[in-house]
Amino acid sequence: MDTNDDSPKTNLLGLSKDELSAFFVQMGEKAFRATQVMKWIYQFGVIDFYQMTNLSKKLQQKLDEVACIVPPKVKFKEFSEDGTRKWVFEVAGGSLVETVLIPAEDNKQFGRKTLCVSSQVGCALDCSFCSTGKQGFERDLTASEIIGQLWVANQSYMQGVPPTERQNHVTNVVMMGMGEPLLNYEPVVASMSLMLDDHAFGLSKRRVTLSTSGVVPKMYDLAKDIDVALAISLHAPNDELRNELVPINKKYPLSELIKAAKAYIYDENPRHKKHVTIEYVMLNGVNDSDTHAYELVALLKDLPSKINLIPFNPFPHAPYGRSSNNRIHAFSNILNQAGFVCTVRQTRGDDIDAACGQLVGQVADRTRRAKKWQESILKRQNA
Repeated sequence: MDTNDDSPKTNLLGLSKDELSAFFVQMGEKAFRATQVMKWIYQFGVIDFYQMTNLSKKLQQKLDEVACIVPPKVKFKEFSEDGTRKWVFEVAGGSLVETVLIPAEDNKQFGRKTLCVSSQVGCALDCSFCSTGKQGFERDLTASEIIGQLWVANQSYMQGVPPTERQNHVTNVVMMGMGEPLLNYEPVVASMSLMLDDHAFGLSKRRVTLSTSGVVPKMYDLAKDIDVALAISLHAPNDELRNELVPINKKYPLSELIKAAKAYIYDENPRHKKHVTIEYVMLNGVNDSDTHAYELVALLKDLPSKINLIPFNPFPHAPYGRSSNNRIHAFSNILNQAGFVCTVRQTRGDDIDAACGQLVGQVADRTRRAKKWQESILKRQNA
């Protein structure tokens, strides 16, 4: 279904098992109907109540009168030559957000498909190297708008397959799309809970990752509320540089961020966590020197972590350039020699502007950041 809901019906997409159970009880039905409907929605991709064959005709009709299952509208989709898929969704109010699916190329991970999910319309933060942040911020996405991105991605592989023979094709989800997930806390946690729920998508908790720029108080909450993998969008090994690249660092400096990351592994939820992933975009002449690499080793020495180096993906008027392959290799060698597992992210989907840091949408910018950014560009050009 490609239309947003304009009716007063209750959209069941995005409701938790408890919320859906309460909905059925309120209808005068048994609570177990919730698990039946969840399987139809998420496992079989069925959103037509009349195709849910283990529901009575009476219940099907009753649901059709009071409820709906409406994913966000697909405004545009494009598939890259390397297998990457990108969707542009129109959400309530007419704004646009983007979602990207990246299939693995190597034989060891054959069949792995990772979906990069957005959590906000625009982004409330303003990381200086990210084109998404330059468009400003409009609003948070709802749970249905977040989980709907995964639902649509799965559906793209299910055309022509009978409902009861369908299966999930997305194997991994990363909350790394547009927005800072921890600034839209409740809908993001609700959505990730559905990703993990055996009656919904049933993904492994090691295959659902939340990436944060460092909203420290919410990192402590996250550890108590859900068990998922954690990634930290770090990008600098010292406070002075990180204040410039990731401005939220001024509020939550590195000492507090590293302390919260350690708590996430050890103190709050010690059962399964083994490491966090450190994301580090490589900016030519800015954060990519040998000195920066040794500073990063010192910063992370007591934090179990693996490091993912990300070649910068340029966007129009960006004030940075991409580090050379030789510089990235040298930086990586220092980290590897210090005992860290360090990988270099392969750029995928850049031919359709789907690479890391390139996700943009259509945002009614409440922050006026996009306008200020455009004005600063004009000043540089006229200087």
